[in-house]
Amino acid sequence: MPKKKPPETGKPKVNNPNVLGLHAQVVEQPITDTLETNYMPYAMSVIVSRAIPEIDGFKPSHRKLLYTMYKMGLLTGARTKSANIVGQTMRLNPHGDAAIYDTMVRLSKGYGALLTPFVDSKGNFGKSYSRDMSWAAPRYTEAKLTAICGEIFRDIDADTVDFVDNYDNTMKEPALLPTTFPNILVSANSGIAVGMASQFCGFNLKEVCDSTIAFLKNPDCDLTETLLAPDFPTGGELICDPAALREIYETGRGSVRVRAKYRYVKEENLIEIYEIPYSTTVEAILDKVAELIKAGRAKEIADMRDETDLSGLKLAIDLKRGVDPDKLMTKLYKQTPLEDSFACNFNVLIAGIPRVLGVRSILEEWTAWRTESVRRRTYFVMAKKQDKLHLLKGLKRILLDIDKAIKIIRETEEEAEVIPNLMIGFGIDQIQAEYVAEIKLRNINKEYILKRVNETAALQDEIADLEDILQSPQRVRKIIVGELSEVAKKYGEPRRTSIAYSHEIEVYTEEDAVEDYPVHVFLSREGYFKKITPASLRMSGEQKFKDGDGLRQTFETTNSAEIMFFTDRCQVYKTRLSDFDDAKASVLGDYLPAKLSMDAGESVIYAVLPSPDYAGALLFFFENGKAARVELKAYQTTSNRRKLTGAYSDKAPLCCIRRIDADCELAVYSTEPRCLIFHTALLAPKTTRTTQGVAVMNLKPKYHLDRVMPPEETSIVHQTRYRVRAIPAAGALVREEDSEEQQLGLLE
Repeated sequence: MPKKKPPETGKPKVNNPNVLGLHAQVVEQPITDTLETNYMPYAMSVIVSRAIPEIDGFKPSHRKLLYTMYKMGLLTGARTKSANIVGQTMRLNPHGDAAIYDTMVRLSKGYGALLTPFVDSKGNFGKSYSRDMSWAAPRYTEAKLTAICGEIFRDIDADTVDFVDNYDNTMKEPALLPTTFPNILVSANSGIAVGMASQFCGFNLKEVCDSTIAFLKNPDCDLTETLLAPDFPTGGELICDPAALREIYETGRGSVRVRAKYRYVKEENLIEIYEIPYSTTVEAILDKVAELIKAGRAKEIADMRDETDLSGLKLAIDLKRGVDPDKLMTKLYKQTPLEDSFACNFNVLIAGIPRVLGVRSILEEWTAWRTESVRRRTYFVMAKKQDKLHLLKGLKRILLDIDKAIKIIRETEEEAEVIPNLMIGFGIDQIQAEYVAEIKLRNINKEYILKRVNETAALQDEIADLEDILQSPQRVRKIIVGELSEVAKKYGEPRRTSIAYSHEIEVYTEEDAVEDYPVHVFLSREGYFKKITPASLRMSGEQKFKDGDGLRQTFETTNSAEIMFFTDRCQVYKTRLSDFDDAKASVLGDYLPAKLSMDAGESVIYAVLPSPDYAGALLFFFENGKAARVELKAYQTTSNRRKLTGAYSDKAPLCCIRRIDADCELAVYSTEPRCLIFHTALLAPKTTRTTQGVAVMNLKPKYHLDRVMPPEETSIVHQTRYRVRAIPAAGALVREEDSEEQQLGLLE
């Protein structure tokens, strides 16, 4: 008999045999092990080898690019195509040609992101102040190193810095560049690593050099006397806060505020903005101003456009007649990126460790590093001179008997024996003997040899001087000070960002900018709104409405007043009457759903003019017979929020809204029809806007609340019949003599 199949084990049947094999390879691993094995090396690589600058002021990508250009001879030679530079740089930087070219663009003079650019560019390299202006492809542009790169690479071949292998161990590259000035403070730099970031603002080159000199002479000097404030390549005006600057100088963290510069062209009645903050762009400014104009918050502006050309940045603002340009700019500084802040985070790699340092600490680290570079250079030069002196001492021995040297060489049968025979004949070492043996025949004369020997005394003096430098920290500091003075004199430029103190700056306040005068406002049932001056109202005829529309509410107030519009979506929109243009009775007015950017299908049902202290309360009556009392202060906000959700409860349909500044009596009607008159003091105020309220009128199932109004506006003759002392109440049926037909709306 055939064998029975074993019973099913409950495991899912797998038709593909490879599936089980794949599942068999899955090995559980604690997430901590995964992070340590896979993520931590990546994070360390980003921090140490990519995003954070080192003490020379460069990231690895900057350093690789500049060193490649230096080895290509672009410090003194003519420009070459950017594509050639990008291709050569890929021997050191394997991250791709696009990333390398982006790095070159940022370092270029044409892009304008640095106070002291390192790439002398030709062609379209874009602009740092433009978000949309893209640079040309590398095959169209040309570049070389700027003159100041001579200070970046000075004595790089004199063992001033360490060299390391590139990524594939085929060539050497410098671990740091031997800058003769604190480039870390001069060049603006930013980077985002893993778990940390770096943001350096630029400082004026001459101020940095002067501050470093002052620090070398006195480590406790007041840096604010020489390092006035950050300096930005896009210029602008820095609003100086001495306390904030000291915090940046001491801790390496803080922020500074920079505003644009402008001039008023009276003949054309326009403002020209010619310098903007470093942290913004032309497009961001234009977008924000356009948004203000669309929202009716910049009515003084007729038009704004970008007139930037080859002569430089220029934004033109056409003004309406009678506008004060200074007041308008004060307003735009407050509401647009024309005034912006730059946050500082001086995070720098020191010996491979990221540290957030203040300016004084950075100068301390830089001077220590530069001191070591100068000492290494001095030792390198001294070793070269000692080697030369050693050779000349051997040559001096030859001077005693030139004929003997010639005889030894001539009588030596084998070439390999020339050096040993010279060593034996004159008592010199192998290096000296090889030097003598390589002398040309024409130079074997007393004049040549005497000239070389006379150099010995000078070399000995130079070596002694170099040894003294190595033994004297004061002389090393003097050398660094001399180099800094030379750099400041040769490459120093005036500040681009001017300085203004905060107490000199006029601060914009919205209330001061609004012209105040009496107005009448009209709200129609379909949501049209008009603001009319008394003079215009006296000269006008009948109010114009659409067919089927009519007046809902009207107020007398002032132009600076605030107004709130409640909608049928339980939302309230807050704005000021000054945001509306003055109108005439003969026009329909502004359509509020469009003017206030309401949701689709949303309609205005009630308007409120709150007092400055938001005194009073709102009563919300719902069709289920309930009423909620909400204090107006519940709608007061400290920020400029223009839309509040949850303005009232959505648990039952809203019947009407009434505002009360003091408790009074109200008559409530139902559709039965019944009526009751109650005192609003019976309604306790609620703390939340969305409260469902308390019952006021008891209703039969098929009826609902219809309308609410003051008793004096009703046709009730005997009010005592309907008055109640407690709520909820059923009310009394409306008698015939109390129910005269009146034209009543849903609201007052």
